[in-house]
Amino acid sequence: MQTENSAIPNFDMGPNHLLPAIAQDASSHRVLMLAWMNAEAWEETLRSGYAVYFSRSRNQLWRKGETSGHRQKVVEIRVDCDADTILVMVEQTGAACHEGYESCFFRKVDAENGVTIAEKRLVDPRDVYGTTK
Repeated sequence: MQTENSAIPNFDMGPNHLLPAIAQDASSHRVLMLAWMNAEAWEETLRSGYAVYFSRSRNQLWRKGETSGHRQKVVEIRVDCDADTILVMVEQTGAACHEGYESCFFRKVDAENGVTIAEKRLVDPRDVYGTTK
């Protein structure tokens, strides 16, 4: 297997030095969520073994699960061919979605733009966060 030591991931490629980070369940391979990472989040993820993202709305690091307890233990990390997208394969504890679903992709859209909730909510966000967003 070949080893590369170039700038991977290349945070200079992303707007405001942020790269998309896809969280995927390591067992089922289901896409759980999409978030953003900067170099600091990347380093802390590598150091801690748990997913850390950058919250654009709060403009700060977001340690997944620090409020809810729904943490993401990192199993494997991959970077795409352009080094501008990160895939984080995780063992998810609880719901990945802040709305209480296993995945943030719980809405199904049909050809007429109709939307259906396609899965069961795992937890009530009010029980986890105290309020709904």
